[in-house]
Amino acid sequence: MKVSVFHTPELTPATVVADCAIAVDVLRATSTIATALGSGAEAVQAFSDLNKLMAVSETWAPDKRIRAGERGGSQVEGFDFGNSPLDCTPERVGGRRLFISTTNGTRALQCIEAAPIVLAAALINRDAIVQHLLQHKPETVWIVGSGWEGSFSLEDTVCAGAIVHGLQQELGCSLDDLAGNDETIAAVSLFRQWEGDLLGLFHHASHGKRLLRLGITEDLKYCSQLDILDVLPIQHELGVLIKQA
Repeated sequence: MKVSVFHTPELTPATVVADCAIAVDVLRATSTIATALGSGAEAVQAFSDLNKLMAVSETWAPDKRIRAGERGGSQVEGFDFGNSPLDCTPERVGGRRLFISTTNGTRALQCIEAAPIVLAAALINRDAIVQHLLQHKPETVWIVGSGWEGSFSLEDTVCAGAIVHGLQQELGCSLDDLAGNDETIAAVSLFRQWEGDLLGLFHHASHGKRLLRLGITEDLKYCSQLDILDVLPIQHELGVLIKQA
């Protein structure tokens, strides 16, 4: 197994796809997706375009859908949710489909949707991702960070490092055995430095600071937790993720 980390969707190779591709948007799309599925959502359907989300979700009964829209960290006017995983309680999302569009995370999912296996990862469900990779052993794995509007983000990179570090521990192999590019080694180094204070790292991250300015403090605390959800969001059809049984 060779794991390559790409800091943004724009940096992924254009002419090949991995055997397994993993989208990461710790703050907050993939954290929200994992939480919604863990709370009993029927599925999560991701869109980069808000108008397309509205058109597709309109075909669903109002009591079977939730529209989640976020731009710049704030909820889009007219949507039921923004992009907070803390909104995704069993009472609110159970048995319903979450139609979601966010500034960065849904773009990452669309970038990798052609891969044979597509997963959504965050720190909160890191171990579920690791266990899936150990079970299926794909030859090539891409971990694609969402970044922020095309730039590197600390929180997505540290999550990628946490996944690779978990694989390395389980397999008992060297980092060189797993690393498909230099970014993978850098991601693991970042995780090793900050694994004892992930929330502290979020306070240094530019998007973490952006959310703090908006008063979104509890989301940062929640999203900085490691391995609290045994949930594997996996693409069932293009753009639609379900919880693997």
